[in-house]
Amino acid sequence: MWRFSLFLCCAALLPAQPAKYGVGRPATLDEIRGLGTAIAPDGTGLPEGSGTAAAGQELFAARCARCHGDKAQGGVGPVLVGGQGTLATAKPLKTVGSFWPYATTVWDYINRAMPFDQPGALKPPEVYALVAYLLNLNGIIPANQAMDAKTLPKVKMPNRDGFVPDPRPDVGRKR
Repeated sequence: MWRFSLFLCCAALLPAQPAKYGVGRPATLDEIRGLGTAIAPDGTGLPEGSGTAAAGQELFAARCARCHGDKAQGGVGPVLVGGQGTLATAKPLKTVGSFWPYATTVWDYINRAMPFDQPGALKPPEVYALVAYLLNLNGIIPANQAMDAKTLPKVKMPNRDGFVPDPRPDVGRKR
C-alpha cells in the first residue's frame, strides 16, 4: 500500500514541473557562423593557404613551446611527438604521431583551440605550418613538404586504421 501512496504523491508533483527551465536562448545565425566550419577527414572545408615545417618551427617556438616544450616533448601542455607503438601498452602515449587518425583533424583542432591563451587567433597559413612541423617531428612527412588543402588530406597518419567506425544509425555519416 505504501508504494501506491508514494506513486500518487510523485504523480501529483508532475504538473508542478516547469515545461522549460528558462535558461539560455537560441543561438543566432551570426553566432553559429562564427563557430566556423568543421574540417572533414577528406579535407572538405580546408581554407586556402600553405605552410612548411621550417615556418612551423619558428611559429612553434614563438606560440607553442611555452606549453608543449621546445621540441613538442611536453610541459604544462601534452606531449605532441613520439608514442608510436605504445597505444596497446599499459601506458599509451597519445600524440599527434601515435594517436590522431587524420592530419586534417590536427589542423582543425589547432585552428579552433590553439594557442591556449588565444584560441582561433592563428591564420590558416600558420596552422598549415604548425601541422607541417608536427608531422615532420613525428617522422610522417619530410621537412621540405608543404602542407595545404590538397596535400594535407593525402597524409596517411600511422593510426588511421586504429579506430572502429561507429555503426549507430543516428551517426549517419559514412567515411
